[in-house]
Amino acid sequence: MKIWHVFLAFLSSYFNTIAQVNFTSSTLPIVVIDTDGLAIQDEPKIDALMGIIYNGPGQINHLNDPFNEFDGQIAIEKRGSSSSGFPQASFGFETRGPNLSNYNVSLFNWPLDNDWILYAPYTDKALMRNVLTYKLGAELGRWAPRTQFCEVVLNGNYIGVYVLMERIKTNPGRVDIDQLNYADTLDNHITGGYIVKVDKTTAGGIIAWTSPYTCQAPGTGPIRFQLHDPAIDTIHPLQKAYIQDYITDWEVALKSNDFTNPITGYKPYIDVGSFIDYFLINELSKNIDGYRISTFLHKQRFSEGGKLVAGPLWDFNIAWGNSNYCEGGNTSGWEINFNSICGGGGEWQNPFWWNRMLQDPLFANEVKCRWTNLRQSTLSNAALTTYIDSVAALLSVPAVRHYQKWPILGAYVWPNNFIGQSYQAEVNYLKTWIQNRTAWMDANMFGTCTAAVPTFTKPILEIYPNPTTEAIQITGLQDAGQLLILDLSGKVIQFCNYQSQTTQIDLTQLQNGIYFISEPTKGIYERIIKQ
Repeated sequence: MKIWHVFLAFLSSYFNTIAQVNFTSSTLPIVVIDTDGLAIQDEPKIDALMGIIYNGPGQINHLNDPFNEFDGQIAIEKRGSSSSGFPQASFGFETRGPNLSNYNVSLFNWPLDNDWILYAPYTDKALMRNVLTYKLGAELGRWAPRTQFCEVVLNGNYIGVYVLMERIKTNPGRVDIDQLNYADTLDNHITGGYIVKVDKTTAGGIIAWTSPYTCQAPGTGPIRFQLHDPAIDTIHPLQKAYIQDYITDWEVALKSNDFTNPITGYKPYIDVGSFIDYFLINELSKNIDGYRISTFLHKQRFSEGGKLVAGPLWDFNIAWGNSNYCEGGNTSGWEINFNSICGGGGEWQNPFWWNRMLQDPLFANEVKCRWTNLRQSTLSNAALTTYIDSVAALLSVPAVRHYQKWPILGAYVWPNNFIGQSYQAEVNYLKTWIQNRTAWMDANMFGTCTAAVPTFTKPILEIYPNPTTEAIQITGLQDAGQLLILDLSGKVIQFCNYQSQTTQIDLTQLQNGIYFISEPTKGIYERIIKQ
């Protein structure tokens, strides 16, 4: 490993010495960073000045134009795990105010924030795999980082095409869950929001807890969780215990013999649709890191739905046919079966969750229906090819400069499955690989999509009186079923069966306060007040 890092350092020095590019203008935004000659380290961040030149879509940006998209102070550091040693480095930076504290700004009309990433697509020679993934995630209705291609100049030296993008964090404009403050340790407040992840610790991650279960058989490795937001050094112990218990309870339900039960099984814990979408994008891209690395989950506050949500999508630069190990370049096979291919008995194996959920016929059928629907729209071959071609056209000239700076076309860069002699060859490979992958998934998708698969829409309920002193009457239920009454912490305190569209529930045994009424299989979720 030490020899590898020495070799990467040599490559970085070599490229920076011989590959100077005459750069004066671009159709992409130009990011100019000045560290006053200081080297950017992998922690701590160093102070710098940054300007962004962006004259609008389709306009030429000149290096000597005024900084009109951003002009101010930042604190910047290198970032990444496997990518941290590549000659073209990725950076994380914070926008700072006059007093050097974090300062929220809007870049490219995105929501205000102060945490940003300059991602270097060094090993992805098509330059667009992450951008493609996040675009698809957003079109599926899930939050995904916004992205902007740009060209970067660091201390007077051109350093290539980059992607300026948002960092995953809790924020109304990013992962839209309630901010969890340290004092939020009671009732509804402790139930959200949380962002956790399954990931390597090589970039400084700290294991918060280990699942009581091992990963998907035949693997025997542990499933280890990290706290992303809030971080482990800022979270209250009661909050850590809450999210650990919630996820463990979900895993226990998922492992149980009765795991498909709509009331006592796994489904009441999760946003099922998000897990289906997460599965489909990881499988479509044959993401070699999928499920086991850079895997995020987030949990809403109980009053906002309370479910565990899969995502956001993150780090797909070696997906989409860009991996030459563990069958990552193959267009056949399921990535959920990674442990059977080369998982072994060590760490960083796929959790058991996905294979187990697919043993539920209803979940498998919902996967099939979602895939079938998306193949007619967002994930059609025509839509995917059209988007890739549009990005390739946008990058055609910037890519020439990029590969003058980093002359790696026609050369192997870990873990390339394909080595093209030109930028267009890399783009063509990506398109062909996707067409072969979608064909295989069409022929082998789990489940059966028939009219028997229910597609529920949330009904409009009338609850009267609300607030109430004794009982409530509910109108608008669709059919017979079971309602749950939950307290502010999400604990079920009463079960109520109903047999028609209108039912009455006696609440005289409840103490005064705020409760929630839920029918898990129908998506019903309403607040009631007992006084």
